[in-house]
Amino acid sequence: MINTVLAKVFGTSNERAVKRMLPVLAQINGFDESIKALSDAELQAKTLEFKARIAKAIEGLTDADEITAAEKAALDEIMPEAFAVVREAGRRVVGMRHFDVQMIGGMVLHSGKIAEMKTGEGKTLVATLPCYLNALAGHGVHVVTVNDYLAKRDAEWMGKIYGFLGLSVGVIVHDLDDRQRREAYASDITYGTNNEFGFDYLRDNMKFEISEQVQRGNYYCIVDEVDSILIDEARTPLIISGPTDKTTDKYAIANTIIPQIEAGELIESLETKIWSGDYVVDEKARAVTVTDEGWEKIEGLLGIGNIADPENWDMKHHIEVAIKAHALYRRDVEYVVKDGEVIIVDEFTGRLMPGRRWSDGLHQAVEAKEGVVIRKEDQTLATITFQNYFRLYKKLSGMTGTAETEASEFESIYKLEIVVIPTNRQMLRIENSDVVYRTAKEKYFAVADEIERLHAQKQPVLVGTTSIEKSELLSDILKRKGVRHVVLNAKFHEKEAEIVAQAGRLGMVTIATNMAGRGTDILLGGNSEFMARQDLVKRNLARAVSAAEGSIQPVAAPGFVRFYYQSQEFETSQQQWDDIIASHSAATKVEHDAVIEAGGLHILGTERHESRRVDNQLRGRAGRQGDPGSSRFFLSLEDDLMRIFAREWVGTLLQSLGMEEGVPIESRMISKRIESAQKAVESQNFESRKHVLEYDDVMNKQREAVYGLRRQLMEGTEQKQLITEDYVSTILSGILEEFAPEKAHPDQWNVEQIFSQIYDIFGAKLEGEIDPTQLSRHDFGDAIFDKLRERYDVKEKILGEPNMRYHERIVMLSVLDGLWKEHLLSMDQLKEGIGMRGYAQQDPLVAYKKESFEMFETMMLRFQEDTARHLFRMQILAPDGTPIETAEQLAALQSAQPAPPSLPPQQQRSISEEAGLPPSQPATPPPAVPTRPPSTTIDALEREFERKKQRDLDAARNVGGATTYTASPRRAGEKLGRNDECFCGSGKKYKKCHGANA
Repeated sequence: MINTVLAKVFGTSNERAVKRMLPVLAQINGFDESIKALSDAELQAKTLEFKARIAKAIEGLTDADEITAAEKAALDEIMPEAFAVVREAGRRVVGMRHFDVQMIGGMVLHSGKIAEMKTGEGKTLVATLPCYLNALAGHGVHVVTVNDYLAKRDAEWMGKIYGFLGLSVGVIVHDLDDRQRREAYASDITYGTNNEFGFDYLRDNMKFEISEQVQRGNYYCIVDEVDSILIDEARTPLIISGPTDKTTDKYAIANTIIPQIEAGELIESLETKIWSGDYVVDEKARAVTVTDEGWEKIEGLLGIGNIADPENWDMKHHIEVAIKAHALYRRDVEYVVKDGEVIIVDEFTGRLMPGRRWSDGLHQAVEAKEGVVIRKEDQTLATITFQNYFRLYKKLSGMTGTAETEASEFESIYKLEIVVIPTNRQMLRIENSDVVYRTAKEKYFAVADEIERLHAQKQPVLVGTTSIEKSELLSDILKRKGVRHVVLNAKFHEKEAEIVAQAGRLGMVTIATNMAGRGTDILLGGNSEFMARQDLVKRNLARAVSAAEGSIQPVAAPGFVRFYYQSQEFETSQQQWDDIIASHSAATKVEHDAVIEAGGLHILGTERHESRRVDNQLRGRAGRQGDPGSSRFFLSLEDDLMRIFAREWVGTLLQSLGMEEGVPIESRMISKRIESAQKAVESQNFESRKHVLEYDDVMNKQREAVYGLRRQLMEGTEQKQLITEDYVSTILSGILEEFAPEKAHPDQWNVEQIFSQIYDIFGAKLEGEIDPTQLSRHDFGDAIFDKLRERYDVKEKILGEPNMRYHERIVMLSVLDGLWKEHLLSMDQLKEGIGMRGYAQQDPLVAYKKESFEMFETMMLRFQEDTARHLFRMQILAPDGTPIETAEQLAALQSAQPAPPSLPPQQQRSISEEAGLPPSQPATPPPAVPTRPPSTTIDALEREFERKKQRDLDAARNVGGATTYTASPRRAGEKLGRNDECFCGSGKKYKKCHGANA
């Protein structure tokens, strides 16, 4: 009550935020006349002027934080004039002048917040304002869209404004090669989808050279349909995977069992819980539980002993995912089968997601269920959540029509504030109460009757459904009634923009799955530009042209126009284009008035979604830019939301309201109760996403450490001191601690084991060179260290310093990548079973943090040991086949043979040629191929490096992943102490570097 009174007196926080931007809006409008008076050349010159002002602001600064602060201040100062320049460029180039409310939206985006703007308010045009402004800093701006079509469309459409003002535009779509991606990311502004940006980040961190990477950092990002991308898709992490050699026969075996077991239900009383049948499905938790009787039946069907025995655990998992595939994953709802392949359907947008696969064997179980080829399980190579990817950006903003319901999640996860932008014109849409029927059958026939009535009145109707299956069911009913209509779902997504654009025509009936991020306005009376494109193509007045993949600024000959129609590029004459557009514009204007007379677009929802935002997105299609419109939802007690989440109260409530068979109930109270159920589901989904993020945050610290080290290696940071001092010292201290403890008497030292370990890791036989009986423990360790360092220096003198640095780099990259891959699998396995710790009164997340840190620490110790093993055991042979290991051997060889000897033919190729480096001129003999394992030869190492590089690049093209096996980590010595120097070579203490917050 108090908040309501205060809001009336002082305005809401959102209203106050908008008011604070009004003085800046006045500044922008103050530039109007002077900017309009500029010629095209003078307007274009403003870009160079702005860049010069930014360069002057950071001139002489060297500290990164100071440069960032100075750039931000310069951009804020330039903003009013820059926005005015973009507004004028938009008017001249694309015939669209930004409204004042769009200027406010641009300010919100520039400040790193979310702009909530109703459908039809022109979010695509709004983005040009902050994109242009922030691109002036020269670091690159990313605009994220929900699909490739919108990325190409927006880049081509808004790219005309950027191109006119002297900025370059790129677009990232599926199937581009690395060269094309690198060029797109080098542009001032880059459009693409969230998946493409995220996977490029992961792939870049699997590359072996800086020059091979495609991205150039994460500076500023605008996310279109920000709620869909940062909320809905955030439950599924991005995973790059490669196939394993694990067979798929168990999926087929498990699939044959399912028809022979029966589903039951949970019967609860005040005292007990009883499960009937062989398994019980919990739709709310999306989980299945097999009963004891069910397992006994399954054991008999499989002909095995106890399913709980360790040798049967794998089969137990296959049975559980097979049941889940049959009971919870429905064809044409969660997935479709197309060209012999199971393709996931995005539950929030209704679009197909080719290339994406469910993990943990679920996708293979669905493939077995559908009788298509079962693809082998995948091994995780790299992974990141969308939350952690987008938090990499220095500044993040977004825009959507429906974000306010998720304000708390945006604030807690992304630190993003939401500002609701006023509409340009008053909203006239009428939102009617929900109508509730007893059964789904009654509901769908009532929906069909309502559509038939509205169609007879010539009022356009957009019907929202929640799945392909239900859209086709309603379509069949309408066909029997003789009502003409079009269907838009994942099976017809190629015609998406065309269907949506014409949904506002007189008498049009459009049945569509969820409308999130369709990216095309529904114009009452029809979209004249789409109609013109269709007309030109059908009448053969335009010819198809082939543009380069990823092209976003097609170059047409003078007097010609290029356009896209159903993903194909066409060209026609300017005169023909103008004539067709003019004729369709006149026709749509007349039809527009007729549609308004009929009541505008009517939205008819056939079911409430779990998320209120999806319902609001559907409603938002009507009533754009002051047009009239209306909406109503038809529900039944058999709808998933009502059946799963509201069954405790809905039946009793409707009976108390006097509900009879075939008679609907219309009540505001029911609508509010349903909304409460939606809020509960949203809260549950938020906890699910938060759970995923909490676990990935642990992994993120480790990922940053590994990717940071990879970056140092690729940048050529010298690692010799790290290897020969830090790594060797850590390994030696571990060996001495185990076989010559500090408090032990020298007689108790296991000298034989010490020398054996030294030989195993470093390939050095030191028994005859060091006498431990004459040395203290400290001096013994120093003597070993000096001998190993001497051997390393000998290798470097023979190979030459550049070659040695090159081999250090490729060895460290190869070893690190292999161990990181194993570590990801181990982490997957740990996460899978960590929930069981709750039964032992342990917090699973705390246990996960502790054990994953220990696993990571062990992995880094293994990394040090394996790096040393590869580099120290690399042998260089003299002409007589003896290894050159000591300075004395090298000196003797040099004095006896001053000129480099000739080598056998198979050894003629030099290290420089193998490494791809310029030929060097060593004064000492070039290395020969060593003769015995496990020594790492230079030639073999490089060949293995190239093979690994190609394997990982091939694997990086695959998307999806599943846990396949766990590599058991092994210790390499004593643990790294909190006050010890960090393993990464930063010079900081471990607790202040990669050990911070671990």
